[in-house]
Amino acid sequence: MRRADRLLQVVQLLRRHRGPVTGDAMAEELEISVRTLYRDIVSLQSTGVPIRGEAGVGYVLDEGYDLPPLMFNSDELEAVMMGLRHVQVRGDEQLIRTASDVIAKIAAVLSPEARDEFIEAPLYAPDFGVEPIPTARIELKDVRQAIRGQNKLRLTYEDAQGEMSERLIWPLSLTFFAHSRMIVAWCELRKDFRAFRTDRVTHMEVLEDRYRENRVTLRDRWWKMELARREREAAEKAAKDGLPVATS
Repeated sequence: MRRADRLLQVVQLLRRHRGPVTGDAMAEELEISVRTLYRDIVSLQSTGVPIRGEAGVGYVLDEGYDLPPLMFNSDELEAVMMGLRHVQVRGDEQLIRTASDVIAKIAAVLSPEARDEFIEAPLYAPDFGVEPIPTARIELKDVRQAIRGQNKLRLTYEDAQGEMSERLIWPLSLTFFAHSRMIVAWCELRKDFRAFRTDRVTHMEVLEDRYRENRVTLRDRWWKMELARREREAAEKAAKDGLPVATS
């Protein structure tokens, strides 16, 4: 690994943690010796990177510090390009255009060497053999905007049996599966979390009314419930199949 890449990884590791990180833990994650790590920290501090702490106690990066823009190593460039290529294949119309814009913006500010590495990244996300996603009857950009603004949505929804219902929901996330797209939301009618397939929403209205509870808090609560549900179903299936069930 190039020293410049290693120094960048030290900073990124510290940015991921809110509290102090010991030198031993950092060296283990970076797969370098503790002595090399300490030298890297001293080198970063000498260039003005606000790392506080000491050997044996731990290190922390001052809150608010940010890296100079677009200091990507090879793995990061490939990860970004792979993600953008996936969006170009499976995103909605606006996201597909936006992904192309992002590629152009990143490429424009990279060095010539890094630009070539980015554009020619050998990672792809083709949709060969994947069934087309059913076309949504609504504008997904409006859903994303409502999620950001915590605006409530009024939907006319058709379920799998063809039954129609009116729903007032608090949109929390838009999930892109291989064969469908789902709006995860709190449903005022059911007083519970629900997932709505976008191709079954026949009409949608973005309301001025906003829900007050924090979207991230709600989303995390839904995810915990979803994980618990999946564990329950796995345990029930294992019991039905006569398999031992883990209790912890």
